[in-house]
Amino acid sequence: MDHFLYRDGMLHAEDVPLSDIARGVGTPAYVYSAATLLRHFHLFDEALAWGPHLVCYAVKAASNVAILKLLGDAGAGMDVVSEGEYRRARAAGVPGDRIVFSGVGKTEAEMRYVLENGIRQINLESEPEYRLLSKIAAEMGLDVPVTVRVNPDVDAKTHEKIATGKSDNKFGIPIARAREVYAELASLPGLKVVGIDVHIGSQLTDLDPFRAAYRKVADLTRALREDGHEITRLDLGGGLGIPYARSNLAPPVPMEYGQVIREEVGDLGCEIEIEPGRLIAGNAGILLTSTIFVKEGEGRDFLIVDAAMNDLIRPAMYGAHHDIVPVIEPTPGADTRAFDIVGPICETGDTFAKGRDMPQVDAGDLIAFRSAGAYGAVMSSEYNSRPLIPEVLVQGDQYAVIRPRPTYDEMISRDSVPHWLE
Repeated sequence: MDHFLYRDGMLHAEDVPLSDIARGVGTPAYVYSAATLLRHFHLFDEALAWGPHLVCYAVKAASNVAILKLLGDAGAGMDVVSEGEYRRARAAGVPGDRIVFSGVGKTEAEMRYVLENGIRQINLESEPEYRLLSKIAAEMGLDVPVTVRVNPDVDAKTHEKIATGKSDNKFGIPIARAREVYAELASLPGLKVVGIDVHIGSQLTDLDPFRAAYRKVADLTRALREDGHEITRLDLGGGLGIPYARSNLAPPVPMEYGQVIREEVGDLGCEIEIEPGRLIAGNAGILLTSTIFVKEGEGRDFLIVDAAMNDLIRPAMYGAHHDIVPVIEPTPGADTRAFDIVGPICETGDTFAKGRDMPQVDAGDLIAFRSAGAYGAVMSSEYNSRPLIPEVLVQGDQYAVIRPRPTYDEMISRDSVPHWLE
């Protein structure tokens, strides 16, 4: 469910007509619904209400400080994978004891920074990483709460570029080696083992891979406790998928996901941490764009819009689907026409959809790309020297620009010319 609905013939974000945002902010622009963000966070929180838990929003999905503050004020923790994401979470007012630091390539500078400023735990991914962290923590006189990310060799049945739990992925330590790794960890200064971490991928639409991974984690928990380790937390990652195409069957909902967690690890007495991102932010955002031209081609017609692959790269990178709808509501039974919906960038890959049936669309008409809240703005770039597009947050009948569109001068002024060329 989201809060982007037609009302009086116009697509709204909550109580704000998208046409008002287009007039006030311009297009293209990302528009987020606060009500949808909060609803999805609370669904996860309620799904784990049977025991101690913390829902840590995956900052990489949509990292605007306003979104982080909205969720943090509601009680969310944060899962970060870089110093920059950590700084964003702290700028949003989230305390360090609600921030989990994940990621396969943490640098020494990043480790020192989060230790100096407060962290709930660090999820370790390799032997070199935890040996470096031990050295730093011992120098600082700290005992850092840590987990080890284990790779359970479970097929997440998702896109190959977002699968993270197979043995040939770069993430984590093979679960078969976990006991020897934990034994070494226990002997190192500065580290306090508190739990186990696992994350098998993103956009999962089947609960069976989660169940298989969590069953392995439960077995490992029991084995590590037999070895004398105090395992009190299980960080079970995120990855629950969203319905990008509304015509398809809906993926499992958070309550069903929470039940799988309860069935597989609920008897272990551990605090549960999860790291959802896509399901919280994905359907909470749309990409608002305008049609530049309607172009008749040889055997196919094109809608050329002012958004491009630099603004939303998911279709070009993953072959991802987004439902694309006109902002003005079509009349029931209106004739449709197949279009390739494309942007203005000089790449054939700048194609959002091929042969997509659309009602009558004319130059200047507004179009919305649904389910664009996750991995949209955060993956955007200035390719073709196109300024980053604004982000807008809606709450009820009000909206605010939470990231402005830079001017061309602002964009170009970040470059500098060396003195020998002046």
